[in-house]
Amino acid sequence: MVCLERLRQRIHPCERRQKNPQQCLNTRDRHGLVDEAQQLALRRVIRSSVHARRFKWYLHMTYPTLEPGGSLLIAWQLRGKHVLLVGGGEVAAGRLVLLKNADAHVTVLCAPEGLGNEMKYRIEIEQVVDEYIPRAYTHEEQLTRADGGMYDIILTAIDDAEASRSICAWSRAHHIPVNVADVPPECDFYFGSIIRRGPLQVMVSTGGKGPRLARQIRQRLENAIPVSTGAAIERVGELRSALRRIAPRPDQSAQRMRWMTDVCETWSIDELAQLDEPAISRVLRGWHDQTVPTYDEVVGGRRAWRWPHLRDYVAFLLGATTALAVGAAAAHRFRR
Repeated sequence: MVCLERLRQRIHPCERRQKNPQQCLNTRDRHGLVDEAQQLALRRVIRSSVHARRFKWYLHMTYPTLEPGGSLLIAWQLRGKHVLLVGGGEVAAGRLVLLKNADAHVTVLCAPEGLGNEMKYRIEIEQVVDEYIPRAYTHEEQLTRADGGMYDIILTAIDDAEASRSICAWSRAHHIPVNVADVPPECDFYFGSIIRRGPLQVMVSTGGKGPRLARQIRQRLENAIPVSTGAAIERVGELRSALRRIAPRPDQSAQRMRWMTDVCETWSIDELAQLDEPAISRVLRGWHDQTVPTYDEVVGGRRAWRWPHLRDYVAFLLGATTALAVGAAAAHRFRR
């Protein structure tokens, strides 16, 4: 830095408004004020000073620690997407439930003798399967739709390992995401253990390494989530929609988010679950002055008065007794 300061002391007229050391050096180089040896030395100092500044800046930053080897957990919107499910046993039936919960258009490819009880129920009684092809998988032409189009996702849940490998290879060759049950290397994605509370969905995934353990973890998490969570999320969604109607401008977006955050932090999950249309209207009154009314103020119309706690009475009596004692002692001393 000493070299840089000395360099700046001999300021050329073209450099008076240049504070960057590199710009200053480039200007002197153009005017022939620095020889080659000085250039090398000064550039070394500039590089070290720049790195030092960058390192000092990094010291004040905190970033998440990278943990390679995981999976990208995303919420895949499958509404209206065409999915081919090869198989009809217990595993395939479980896959079908997840796919239909996501509103996917599902085609099941399985011979009638390969259908389990649940899959038969879904196809014949409940009739939630959009298309059933009563044949076993034998050739790759079966992996395309009847209209000649491609499926968006292909799933296999069959015992034939050779057929599963063939389906996986064909799908990847045609850039179609594929999942082969119980064969992690042949899966482009995994199915985790799901917790569902209305719009709330929580997935526990072990990357295909411990499905049974994932189920146990999911059960523990499920017990910790309040039963009213789904209803609370629905009510918050209604409150957000109502707020957007009275504050629709794009420049109010950040303000809406802050106010909704305050509401969710002020109200408990059980209280949010009890919001109805009149209560939502009363909560929205706080938007105009950027306040959040409490549950008692909204439900009762005003803050509910509560009887003082026993410790409040004890504290009052102790305070009064102490004040009387101090006053009596002061009066006795004054009389003496």
